[in-house]
Amino acid sequence: MDRTPVYRDIVDFALATPAWVHTLAEIGTDAGLFIFAALFVVCWWRERHAPPRDLAIAIAGPAAIVGAYIFSELLKLVIREDRPCRGGIPTIAACPPLDDWSFPSNHSVIAAGAAGTLMLAWRAIGWVVVPLAAVMAFSRVFVGVHYPHDVLAGFVLGITLAPLLTLLLVGAVTPVVRLARGHFYARFGGPDQVRRLTRSGG
Repeated sequence: MDRTPVYRDIVDFALATPAWVHTLAEIGTDAGLFIFAALFVVCWWRERHAPPRDLAIAIAGPAAIVGAYIFSELLKLVIREDRPCRGGIPTIAACPPLDDWSFPSNHSVIAAGAAGTLMLAWRAIGWVVVPLAAVMAFSRVFVGVHYPHDVLAGFVLGITLAPLLTLLLVGAVTPVVRLARGHFYARFGGPDQVRRLTRSGG
């Protein structure tokens, strides 16, 4: 029995779309995670000469996302909600194994967590990462592997918990960044000289 008619409405609509949309949805639901990983690399590069705390935020963000993911996995083991695609319901994506629980959506936790932590270090990117995270979360319902409330809970959990964990970690990471940067600049010179060496290939 369906937990919500909204899920069936979305899945039925998804199945009625062209085959290329199915392929795009299946690829996109995971590919978005790689986009977020690439954005973190860009963020680290942007902050490499920023004040130590700013760089520490960019470094701590991925660790905080892992923490939020682990918390969501523990919730899954406690709540043990069955996947909506059980019972032979046609869906775009294959239904996950029986012991892979549904609530909350880990994809949504990671995507929203990435969006929230990226905005701590790079506020201007919010208009890109929040909609991207929302599309990724919705895609989990579109391909049929999650209920809407799974992705909503995962989104709220990720976008609140991951930034909070990031801010908690920053106090420990900032002194390490300051120390590492001091050793680096002592060997290669200040940030201006490092930039010149980078541009010249030296």
